[in-house]
Amino acid sequence: MSSTKTLFITGVSTGFGKALAAQALAAGHKVIGTLRNQDAIESFEAQAPGRAHGVLLDVTEFAAIDSVVNDVDKAFGPVDVLVNNAGYGHEGVFEESTLDEMRHQFDVNVFGAVAITKAFVPLFRQRRSGHIINITSMGGFITMPGISFYHGSKFALEGISETLGKELKPFNVFVTAVAPGGFRTDWAGRSMQRSPRQIADYDESFNPIRKAREERSGKQPGDPVKAANAILTLIASDAPPAHLLLGSDALKLVRDKLAQLEAEIAAWEDVTRSTDI
Repeated sequence: MSSTKTLFITGVSTGFGKALAAQALAAGHKVIGTLRNQDAIESFEAQAPGRAHGVLLDVTEFAAIDSVVNDVDKAFGPVDVLVNNAGYGHEGVFEESTLDEMRHQFDVNVFGAVAITKAFVPLFRQRRSGHIINITSMGGFITMPGISFYHGSKFALEGISETLGKELKPFNVFVTAVAPGGFRTDWAGRSMQRSPRQIADYDESFNPIRKAREERSGKQPGDPVKAANAILTLIASDAPPAHLLLGSDALKLVRDKLAQLEAEIAAWEDVTRSTDI
């Protein structure tokens, strides 16, 4: 396969999607990016006329996705790499957060990614080539108070990604769940949707967490441009991994979680084994 590839990236107006699109275009790749208004499309395409192509799409417009992907395939040729990047974070104490907020979190972070992927899978399978990259989070491995719906969405996408990779392996189609740690995007700032505080019992435990999360926005250790370059290294690999952590904070926190889990499994091993016939 040529070293120059065609990438389809959801959500290229901000954050990882914007950085990845820019770095991919700078490296000579073709990028088809989803955006949500015409002005944004024109600005995006001006980055690299002829290689940057904007598509008007909200990933929650499920009924429109199949036709958009088919039109892209016909207009711009085969897509080599799908990057499901569109997503956002919801913050709120579980008891204070509504089911509607959870549904919207899953509609964007899970169902949107799945709907886009389902439109591409037949094309990749038939061509016996392709790479699906789902931007998950270290929050698909570890958990922190106040973002249970977000964690749930990323745990779900991690599981779906790993399973899909096993199903598509016979067809030379790879699936990688890329799990970033804290990066200097708008995730904890403008993009974060926060449930209003209501229950005083949580004030002492949760208010400092919310304040700290807001204050850390823009001061995270991760550089989105370096994350984009790491993803370009990933798509150049002939044997991409099922999971890729990005960031030293993600590496430490996930390793700590694995060690804690191993210790807990060992402590309860006798009870675990006691249930066999």
